[in-house]
Amino acid sequence: MIIKEEGFRGLWAGVTPTIMRNGTNQSAMFTAKNAFDVLLWKKNEGDGKVLLPWQSMISGFLAGTAGPICTGPFDVVKTRLMAQGREGGEVKYKGMIHAIRTIYVEEGLLALWKGLLPRLMRIPPGQAIMWGVADQVIGLYERRYLQNS
Repeated sequence: MIIKEEGFRGLWAGVTPTIMRNGTNQSAMFTAKNAFDVLLWKKNEGDGKVLLPWQSMISGFLAGTAGPICTGPFDVVKTRLMAQGREGGEVKYKGMIHAIRTIYVEEGLLALWKGLLPRLMRIPPGQAIMWGVADQVIGLYERRYLQNS
């Protein structure tokens, strides 16, 4: 149906902002996680210290907030590009930059962060759990294999 209505390129509607969102999200999250580990727990990368699970969860939760805040505009644009239909053969948003400009002009700056609250209700708790587990697994690996080298 997508190919019929939008053409073959319609299968990739929203791919650029998706790539931008995912890359920015991962950069923000990993940077924030390391920064919170240093600021809150004096844990530096490669220092051999393993955080307690609750410490990792706090850092992970806080880092999990950084991604959605940094990537809000890309997420909004991705959703709108993917969801738009062709009204009279024309699309409202012609691409990522055009969509950002149009949303800003028509709805204001904060519209680029629509849907942020539901994302903040979902992503930070998931990151807290993920980092609570990941830091323990990494610590186990480092204790077992790296300290004996």
